[in-house]
Amino acid sequence: MNATQRNRHAALLKATGYEDCPPLTVQSTDGEIPHGRELSFAWLTGTVMTGLTSVLLMGAALYVSFQGQDTFSTAYEALQLARPKAEIQAPTDLSAKSSRSRPVAATRSDLEVIEASIRETVDGRDMIRNQPFVRIKATLATAATSLSEDAPAYDPVAILTATAPETNTAAPEVNTDIYGAEVEGEVAVRLAAMPMTFVPAKVISDQSAAAFVRDTVESAYSESGFDTPTLAYAALGPTIRDLGVVGGDTLGGVAENVTVVPRTVDAEQAGLGRAERILTIRETTPIDEVLTKNGFTAPMITAIETNLHNVLPTTNLPASTRLRILFGPSRSSDSLIPYRLSVYMHDDATNTDKHKATVALTDNGQYVLGLEPPAITFPDEDTEEINVANLPTIYRSIWETGRKHDLDDATIERIIGMFAYDIDMTKKVVAGDSIEVLETPADANGKTGLLYVGITLGQTTRQLYRFATADGTVDYYDPEGETGKRFLNRRPLQGGGTLRSRFGYRIHPIFHTRKLHTGVDLAAKSGTPIYAAGDGVVEYHGWESGYGNKIEIKHVNGFETAYAHMSRYEPGIDVGTRVRQGQLIGYVGETGYATGPHLHFEMKINGNLVDPLSVKLPRENTMPPQYQNQFHQVIAQINELMSRDPAKVNVAAAN
Repeated sequence: MNATQRNRHAALLKATGYEDCPPLTVQSTDGEIPHGRELSFAWLTGTVMTGLTSVLLMGAALYVSFQGQDTFSTAYEALQLARPKAEIQAPTDLSAKSSRSRPVAATRSDLEVIEASIRETVDGRDMIRNQPFVRIKATLATAATSLSEDAPAYDPVAILTATAPETNTAAPEVNTDIYGAEVEGEVAVRLAAMPMTFVPAKVISDQSAAAFVRDTVESAYSESGFDTPTLAYAALGPTIRDLGVVGGDTLGGVAENVTVVPRTVDAEQAGLGRAERILTIRETTPIDEVLTKNGFTAPMITAIETNLHNVLPTTNLPASTRLRILFGPSRSSDSLIPYRLSVYMHDDATNTDKHKATVALTDNGQYVLGLEPPAITFPDEDTEEINVANLPTIYRSIWETGRKHDLDDATIERIIGMFAYDIDMTKKVVAGDSIEVLETPADANGKTGLLYVGITLGQTTRQLYRFATADGTVDYYDPEGETGKRFLNRRPLQGGGTLRSRFGYRIHPIFHTRKLHTGVDLAAKSGTPIYAAGDGVVEYHGWESGYGNKIEIKHVNGFETAYAHMSRYEPGIDVGTRVRQGQLIGYVGETGYATGPHLHFEMKINGNLVDPLSVKLPRENTMPPQYQNQFHQVIAQINELMSRDPAKVNVAAAN
């Protein structure tokens, strides 16, 4: 920059008010108001104090508005704050995230011990003894928690092993021969011929007996139009009760813990990711036992008990205690985890349930004491808020329900295997679906005997009863005498695949024309094993236009199955090869016309294409005719056990 440019630049700065000035000074040339580069300590101090006062006032306002909370949940001292009367959602109430009402269904979870007098033959003598049975009646779980997080992945082929008939050597010996009377301890019964000289004592007079016979005969020919029975062709006669031998004061049973469960709810009304469960403690129970059966892990229980020790004298929950458990989605798995636990104890004086403590999950993953959630009116029965849009599959729900009711994994796998041929285990469970189980208590080796399983899905109930034939084979049959196992598998690949396209007309994904889809597409990773759906003979083995690598198997009774788009065949499989159900025949691929790796599975009956997932398939095993009468007797005995009142429990009085 030359001198001329520098002078011009200085002139411009001076014209705009910038010029060389003395440094900052505290000396004012015009009274107390500072000008230019003059400073006033009074003004500077006032400005700073005004800013600090504003920050403090704003902080205090925020602190009061959040009711003193500085985390997701509050410390114990905050519990002493008076709650405002207005309906304000507390920060710990996760349900405040949505104003949509969610469907709520009543739940049932009964694990009962029932007793019956069982008759068995020991060394040629009939012995009568009391036998306990474990009965489970529960709604299927509608929330998947950590209880079933480690359940094995669904694999239809593994079901073949789970449904194989047992032998008496592998299965525990079970006796359901119910004796007609109740006994104490063990009673030996010996049958002997009645002496011809024995004359029973008279209970009624000869006149009463004669009158009874006369009335019975006359009633058979009565022409009276009164008191006629429904069938109309048989007149009403006197009953044994009319003789006065049988008293009229009979004992009536009272059904307890029985609730009506709604069958279904609307998905549009459901919230995503959260569900609240309300439980009632029936008898004094440690809280860790209750939490374990409701999806809490061991570290969660430890943290919750540590917090509750600060506000509760004991973690043994007395009878009539209410628990509100709020579940929410986990960031690391597809399971729901408990976000909040609230404990309410019954106050006999006011006949109300009073809040005692709340433990909630913070943003950093810690459980701390929190405020009471918004008050609700507790229903008479236990309920659960249904997260319809995120319901678990039937498979996951059976695992969740079984583990909640202390069923061992082997029993759960067998239950799933027994029904997997009739039920699509990958479908979502519906609120109100239920399960019933009857089994014997564990023996010295820890084995239990499964006697009966009933599953109700929607309006359809499926029942299977245990029965042992003379050769020692133990299997499970429906009331018509058929096993649950079908002779064809509907999803013949490892893991069952994911249903991508159903049977029927559709828009072809490649040609974009409306065509009949002759099978079902089960998507899976390339290389996933494919198995024979049933016993049969390979009729086609090779390439077919559009289908790619394809195998066709002919089964008995006019059934045929086809497997297409395979990446490769299993060595040793060729035309004429006999295959068994579950035998490996090839691997998933995308040969032919395919948009991704999947198995195209077809089924024909007498040359006609059918839907493999919905067609009714014949059973593999049926009850031999010579066992029908004995089997019907077993059904009647098991049904009688399922309808009995639970055994009485004697509770010792505390000192």
